[in-house]
Order: sequence, then C-alpha cells, then structure tokens
Amino acid sequence: MAAATATRRQVAPILPMLRKQSWAEFIKLFRVPAFSTTSIVLPSMFFAFIGLGQAKQSMGPNVTFGQYFLASMALYGVANVMVLGFGISLANERGQKQDLLMQSTPLPPIVFFIAKALSALAIAFLALVVLSVFAAAVGGVTLTASQWVTLGARSMLCSIPFIGLGFALGYLASPNSAPAVTNLIYLPTAFASGLFFPMHLLPQFLRNIAPYLPLYRGAQLVWDSVGEPIAGGTISEDWIYMAGYTVAFFVLALWAYRRDQGRKFN
Repeated sequence: MAAATATRRQVAPILPMLRKQSWAEFIKLFRVPAFSTTSIVLPSMFFAFIGLGQAKQSMGPNVTFGQYFLASMALYGVANVMVLGFGISLANERGQKQDLLMQSTPLPPIVFFIAKALSALAIAFLALVVLSVFAAAVGGVTLTASQWVTLGARSMLCSIPFIGLGFALGYLASPNSAPAVTNLIYLPTAFASGLFFPMHLLPQFLRNIAPYLPLYRGAQLVWDSVGEPIAGGTISEDWIYMAGYTVAFFVLALWAYRRDQGRKFN
C-alpha cells in the first residue's frame, strides 16, 4: 500500500509537466511554417497532383483509385511527419545546442521524448484530417463510417514505428546532412512500397524487396481498410512486422541517443 502511494506521488508531478511540455513542443513545431505547413499540406498536394484526375477509376470490385490513393497518402503523410519533419527538426535542435539546454533543466529525459512524440502525432493527425476532408470534398472519395475510422486508426498506429526512426535519424545525422539523409532513406522506400504507384507498375526488383519495407507493411493495412485486399499475407502478419519494426527502430533510437550523449558528456 505504501509502495503504491509512493509511486503515485512520483507520477503525479510528471503528468502536468508532460502536458505542458507537449503543448510547448506542439506550438514550437506548429509555428515553423517549413515544418507545419509542409507536413500538413504535402499529402493533400500529392493527392491533387496524382489522385484527382483518376479518383473515380476502378482498382477492382471494391475500391477506386481515389480510395486507394487516399489510404496511400494517409500513411505517407503521418510517416512523413515522423521521419522527414520530426527527424530533421531534432537534428536542427541538436545543432542549436537545445539538447544541452534541456540537460540543465529538471525535465526528465523521458518526459522530453514523450512530449516530442505526442506533438508529432498531433501534427500527423492534423495532416490526416486535412487530407481526408480534401479527398472527400474535392476528389469525391466516399468511405463508410467504419472505413474512415479504421483508416484513421491504422494510419496513426502505423506512424509509431517511424517515431523511433525519426528519433534515430535525428541523433545520427548532423543538422546539415539530415535533410539529405532522411530523404535518401524515406522517399525511395515510399516509392518502392507502392504509395505513389500501384505495385504492378513497379519494376520486378522493387516488388521483390517491397515486402521487407515497413512502409509496405503499413500500406497493406491502410489499403485493406478501404477495401483493397492484402497481397500475399494476412493482417496479423502485417501487424507483427510493424511491431518488429517498432522495436527495432526504438532500439536504434536509444542507441543513437546514448551515443550522442556519450560524445557530449563523457
């Protein structure tokens, strides 16, 4: 009983701290147009360029290209926030020595990292909402209520592994190299995973490596939410892959963080 009371007393001061820090991180990200505007508008812009003209074309008995591409851009948008926007902003903060400043405050590191993740998730959710409204209002994309909910939930869940990847790249890349490194990793895998063009239009060697890419596994889950059958696997298998990527990326992020801190403080 005493131990439980002590634990509650330790957690109680952290929750207000986490709430305030999360809000501060969100405002900081939102006030940077290069991050917020790009992250929120980019998926809708790609939908306008690629999806609008053929939104009504049939991809099969149960799905149109507009529905398929909406799901693709939903996943691309939330993962883009984590890898490109979030990872690069973290690398820039390191370049500005903001991490050293945070070390001098009483803020626990775990609160700092969770607050950053929550703020990025909030930006990703805004990007998802804007994309969905745009696709429905301008592209005429229609889904059932359960499909909208499933698409949103799966997209947000599939963004979690990329939080770890964004953290890792933010601590491994320098501020100057971060944009090039993250784009070199993220954009080719997005194309190879079929997010911009259906898999049957891609070269055979890309189709061979696609099943081992995290974006491909996430894409299978979001495509399934709008009626596109999963190719060569099951929903459970895709979730297992995403869980494995989550563990791997967060382990990599922890290693990168400790490596960076060791260089600065040892």
